[in-house]
Amino acid sequence: MIVETIMNEDIITLTPTDTIHSAVMIIKEKRIRHIPIVDDSFQLVGLVSDRDIRDAAPSIFRTAEYKSDLQKPLSSIMRTDIITGHPLDFVEEIGAVFCDNNISCLPILKGRKLVGIITGSDLLHSYVELTGVNQPGSQIEIKIPDKAGTLHDIAHIFKRRNSNILSTLVYPDKEGTDYKILVIRVQTMNPFMVVEDLKKEGYTVLWPSLPGISHE
Repeated sequence: MIVETIMNEDIITLTPTDTIHSAVMIIKEKRIRHIPIVDDSFQLVGLVSDRDIRDAAPSIFRTAEYKSDLQKPLSSIMRTDIITGHPLDFVEEIGAVFCDNNISCLPILKGRKLVGIITGSDLLHSYVELTGVNQPGSQIEIKIPDKAGTLHDIAHIFKRRNSNILSTLVYPDKEGTDYKILVIRVQTMNPFMVVEDLKKEGYTVLWPSLPGISHE
């Protein structure tokens, strides 16, 4: 999955000369958390978040005293050290950028022009789609040896049962590097027949498991 398939292209922007008050109103009305700041050529020059707004806006108890602060330009509070992405970046890699840099928004540029924006909510939604948990089905977790051909062999077991695979994910086994954990989401509400087939073939099924029954 690439970024341009999930990015929001209907972007609300402001310019550096717009006031802090205008950003306050947009954030309240549109219920958004980030506003990209662009120049006349729609090139990204800054970013303002709801947190930046809260830090800059006067306290409700001192509004009269600091009312002029709301009329200051966004250039006075916008951040310019912005991490950006490209429409052809992979969504999975963008997720790592979010985690590594502790960010909640990523403007997407083509050349230097702003063409989209991705938020943490967008990433979460795409993760749900990738894993298939938004579709009826069951999840099976299998401990598998880390060697070529294993996934092919396991897929053949599912095929024999005419079980449709919705998604597959692989993550490292915490106990060592010789094994991995394969997570398969299958389009059936009763996965136990294919689970038994997997066990007969010598695979360790971690989930689902019936109470009192060993994984082996």
